[in-house]
Amino acid sequence: MTGKLFDFREQLQLGCDSLGIMLAPEAVERLFVYFTELTRWNRKINLIAKGTPDAEILEKHFLDSLTLLSLLDVSAPHLLDVGTGAGFPGLVCKAVRPDLTVTLLEPRLKRVSFLRHVIRTLNLAGVEALACRVEDETLLPSNPVFTHITSRAVTDIAEFLGMVSRLCGPGTTVICMKGPKWQEELETLQKCSPALALQHHSTLERELPFSAAKRALLTFSW
Repeated sequence: MTGKLFDFREQLQLGCDSLGIMLAPEAVERLFVYFTELTRWNRKINLIAKGTPDAEILEKHFLDSLTLLSLLDVSAPHLLDVGTGAGFPGLVCKAVRPDLTVTLLEPRLKRVSFLRHVIRTLNLAGVEALACRVEDETLLPSNPVFTHITSRAVTDIAEFLGMVSRLCGPGTTVICMKGPKWQEELETLQKCSPALALQHHSTLERELPFSAAKRALLTFSW
């Protein structure tokens, strides 16, 4: 893209085409508004790393988040996104799939203010941003209503599975979004935590379209 202005809509469409993701025109517009608000707010509060190029924001945050969509194709999906930060991946998926019910967890109040601003700006229903951690049983009681639970913020798989296990029921799928060393992490998990109630079910490997960075979505269930 040297020598030309970055076109978010065009590059989003190219990236989604490469990933096999179909976007409605209104979804493209919602993501463009989201991206615009993200870059504007990021000048004042720490949402993502300062100075991140627009093309990198698109790929590493928006497109990476959208790889989750293929695992949410169930009846009445309800996604819990733990430590969502600026809304990745949960709010990105909601912007594309308004039928999703999404609960966003983020302990930092400034980021929650941003999330709620984007939700209002995009006029999204069926999504809430809670200013809490996953351990908060007052705002997040242990009644398993979630079909899917995910996070990009937790690095240790065993730790994450332990944190969310009280929120899982027989129909819940936990999705760990990992990088290229996912096999080592899974082997460590199986050696060190063989008695975990949540067991590895499947792995979906993807490659981001512009950088060819490796990604893996590991699913766990009862």
